[in-house]
Amino acid sequence: MRVVVVALGKIGLPLAVHAARAGHEVVGCDVDPEVCAKVNRAEEPFPGETGLKAALEEVVGDGRLRAQTDTTAAVAAGPDLVIAVPPLIVDAQARPDWTILDAVVADVARGLRAGTTVSIETTVPTGTTRGRIAPALAAGSGLEGERDFFCVFSPERVYSGRVFRDLDTYPKLVGGLSAAGETRGVELYRAFIGNGAEVWGMGSAEAAELTKLAETTYRDVNIALANEFARHADALGVDVGRVIDAANSQPFSHIHRPGVAVGGHCIPVYPHFYLQGDAGARLPATAREVNGAMPRYTVDQLAAELGELAGRRVLILGVAYRGGVKETAFSGAFGLHDALAAAGAVPLAADPLYDDGELRALGFEPWDGGAVDGAILQADHDEYRRLAPGDLPGLRALVDGRDALDPAPFRAAGVAVRRIGRP
Repeated sequence: MRVVVVALGKIGLPLAVHAARAGHEVVGCDVDPEVCAKVNRAEEPFPGETGLKAALEEVVGDGRLRAQTDTTAAVAAGPDLVIAVPPLIVDAQARPDWTILDAVVADVARGLRAGTTVSIETTVPTGTTRGRIAPALAAGSGLEGERDFFCVFSPERVYSGRVFRDLDTYPKLVGGLSAAGETRGVELYRAFIGNGAEVWGMGSAEAAELTKLAETTYRDVNIALANEFARHADALGVDVGRVIDAANSQPFSHIHRPGVAVGGHCIPVYPHFYLQGDAGARLPATAREVNGAMPRYTVDQLAAELGELAGRRVLILGVAYRGGVKETAFSGAFGLHDALAAAGAVPLAADPLYDDGELRALGFEPWDGGAVDGAILQADHDEYRRLAPGDLPGLRALVDGRDALDPAPFRAAGVAVRRIGRP
């Protein structure tokens, strides 16, 4: 089988490698020439993906994978399958900016030949494949969809850092615009999805699109419920961790964990995509409000220990949206910064993954290592799990927003420690 994968990011590149390792001829396309050059040298364009380096060396070395910047030319060669995984950029209110996705679809359309199946893996609002992407492919190619070519939607269901494992674990979902198109899409994916993972036909592109939105919206609603429980536990003086563990000890409860924020490209964004198709839905909208208010609540917890925050130097520990990942999409650090500034505090930031210049470019004032009055742990980097009171001179109060630290050494040093929902 011949495959083209467009957008060699943290999802697209492992997917291309996975198909190549299954014995297929794969061309990866990306607008960044440096990314393509690194792939062709069998070098990782980004760190942190387990097994990627060795896999690249294998498939690039034997000629099964190569990369280029010209998507149209790769598609014009007539591959069996084109998989597009470009990012769908959103603004601060999670409203889609279609510029990149539309440009990729236009590039694919210009090279599209009869007999090729195009699969979209970028998460989109329900109805996008049928109402936006397939018509653009037909208009740009002059071909008739579901006769000359097929278009399907197959959501990515993997986690950055363990993509290969997840591809071999979770069912691959494929939804078509016709029965014939879906059958063909399932057949093509089954040619390289294996090792225990199944490929499921979903009956329609809309069903596959909705499944992805349902997965992520469920997580957001669940976390919001955990945050509501945590705030109530704080008021009661009850340990919400013990409550959640006890509730989850029977098979009908699967409560997630509370925390300072819900960040990343997925969970804070996709509920908004869901709401675009179901404007009357109440739970997803409420969950977004609850989770969006957690940075403010966390700052209030710090203020309860320090009193007036005006003029206080407060250190935000971690600007990444989660530990070990150098990404800041919808990171809680931004909400903490704004809430601290609104209270008159002096927000400072540190993160082992970012240098001072990068922090300033993100809008944060880097910590100079001097005395701080308070600190809030926002990202549970492994480095922070080893923090000791002596690492934060002058510290009087600490809010552990991820329940990642042992509070005992800090309390022994006279530092007031709060954890969300845990007295």
